[in-house]
Amino acid sequence: MTYKKSELYFLFTLLALVGILSFFILQPFLYALILAVIFATVFAPIHKRILSRARERRGLAAILTTVFVLTLIVVPVTFLSIQISKEATQLYTSLIDNGGAIGLSSGVEGVMRGLGIPFSPTTSLDLGQYMKQGLSWLIQNLGTVFSNVAKITVDIFVIFIALYYLFKDGDKLKKSAIELSPLKDIYDERIFHKLEIAINSVVRGSIAVGLVQGALTAIGFTIFGVPSPVLWGSVAAIAALIPGFGTSLVLVPAILFLFFTGATASAIGLLVWGFVAVGLVDNVLGPKLIGRGVHIPHFLILLSILGGISFFGPLGFLFGPLVLSLLFVFLEIYSAIDKEGNK
Repeated sequence: MTYKKSELYFLFTLLALVGILSFFILQPFLYALILAVIFATVFAPIHKRILSRARERRGLAAILTTVFVLTLIVVPVTFLSIQISKEATQLYTSLIDNGGAIGLSSGVEGVMRGLGIPFSPTTSLDLGQYMKQGLSWLIQNLGTVFSNVAKITVDIFVIFIALYYLFKDGDKLKKSAIELSPLKDIYDERIFHKLEIAINSVVRGSIAVGLVQGALTAIGFTIFGVPSPVLWGSVAAIAALIPGFGTSLVLVPAILFLFFTGATASAIGLLVWGFVAVGLVDNVLGPKLIGRGVHIPHFLILLSILGGISFFGPLGFLFGPLVLSLLFVFLEIYSAIDKEGNK
């Protein structure tokens, strides 16, 4: 018996060492692998349709679904990032330039005086300085992403390969994980089911709604002549996670800016656009996208996005809410196991 225990301890020690080494080996590709798992979960229904039309040829269905997912995501994200970087650089340059500073000052002055708020040149300078600092941070981070083209190419390749195998052999990997888990199979199945719900709830729910509202905001800004529409649309996508009035934090200043700079018709048009195209998304599209899921307060989702960006980098807007969602899932499962154990 003592010999068997020593064998077991020795095996656990080896497993720990090899596990740590494996982690450091896979660490450069960790984000890519996590993204592949997320995409495979979200696009599982599409893969099932393609698999059915491919007459159950799993290899062909996997490669077709992978190409579809990467085309649907990589191309728009690349274009959006380039456009945000371009608009942020232009706005940053205009703030440094005297003419841009004067334009900003006059617009802010008109809005603040129209609202009856005291205005001074110092207020304008402080606002311009804060905006320059924020835009400088954004430009530096986006520049870092695009400067490392080789790493991005490798990550996309890893996502492509991982997606293919997840679509092709995902069921086998799931069965293997259940067999290796020390928990009962019923608990393992519940964990996988809850994780699937969590991923779909976060990605297809709150974040998807925010992205749609951000896109509609950018379209409205383009139509009615608000500068840097893609940049502010991206800000609106993050603000949309605040329940009830998130997008208004971006729309209202833009409407006031248009009104007090003399573009009354554009201001009214943007106001109507905000109510019809953006405001109804929460009531119509939101419930359909979110459906049944892990319901997390919007305020916590916002904090998880901001904290996720700070901790994980640009992909934190996705990883942050997902980690928080997983926490709620595991707490729910632990509570269920504890209740069953006390019966």
